[in-house]
Amino acid sequence: MDTNTNNLDNINRSYKIDDFKPGYMVRESLLDIIPQLTLWPEQSIETNFFHNSIVCGDCQELLKSIPENSVDLIFTSPPYADQRKSTYGGISADKYVKWFLPKSHEFLRVLKPTGSFVLNIKERVIDGERHTYVIELILALREQGWFWTEEYMWHKKNSHPGKWPNRFRDNWERLLHFTKAKHFQMNQDEVKVPIGDWAEGRLKNLSETDKTRDNSKVGSGFGKKISNWVGKDLVYPSNVVHMATECYNQQHSAVFPLALPEWFIKLFTKEGDIVLDPFLGSGTTCVAAKRLNRTYFGIDVNSEYCALASKRLLNDKPNGRK
Repeated sequence: MDTNTNNLDNINRSYKIDDFKPGYMVRESLLDIIPQLTLWPEQSIETNFFHNSIVCGDCQELLKSIPENSVDLIFTSPPYADQRKSTYGGISADKYVKWFLPKSHEFLRVLKPTGSFVLNIKERVIDGERHTYVIELILALREQGWFWTEEYMWHKKNSHPGKWPNRFRDNWERLLHFTKAKHFQMNQDEVKVPIGDWAEGRLKNLSETDKTRDNSKVGSGFGKKISNWVGKDLVYPSNVVHMATECYNQQHSAVFPLALPEWFIKLFTKEGDIVLDPFLGSGTTCVAAKRLNRTYFGIDVNSEYCALASKRLLNDKPNGRK
């Protein structure tokens, strides 16, 4: 979509979709009937505009018009260093931090004090070694004012096999959790998991040690009291999430599974909260937010991805079936 069409004429040619709240704007493509999103003029973005909306444009600029402390969760996967050159131009690993920080400055401003920012990212191999741009970014974000609260691992259960002379295949990606404060919204009970078959035999005959806190023998400070698990069907998960990769309709080069944003949306938000994905891609985060009755806001600089995401949302039914 030509960025020069970003003017009020577009608004006059737009129409609203009944399934969405006011502010979700699409327009008929001149080439087909697939909906594409209007490039909304920045000066026209109001407080409620971003409720259940997708906007095509640069998140760094568009977010300047969004009120501060207005978003509950930012969940996103930006283009990795030197990746997606055909769609996003590619960002050099050496320049990645400089490219990202102006954007994360806006993330920090619009996120609520109780909110969370979850960043899906992964180092890449350059000239035979892992580049440090992710580590450098973590340190730079801390300098910017973020708390690096936690790091989650996404274990890709169905990653493709391969062979390299000095390493094995990548089977996981980082999910870096940042917050504005040390106390934030976290709904741990929403992501509990089954306790597992091990408990049936292990909890049947408890020893005296099992009935007291058994501290770690290596002095780590960790301990456990086995009897605490008696009668429990669900327990808290670890910081490793095991999910297969997906590719929505083979139209996007890097799609994470719908269950991934769903997990974090349930963990860090409640119904009605606002979820932002500033690098929306094919729209997975917004679909997950919609299914969980959260308010979504997606931004992407690529108009084809905005059209793909809007089509997914239009076709997605309340019960999750397409």
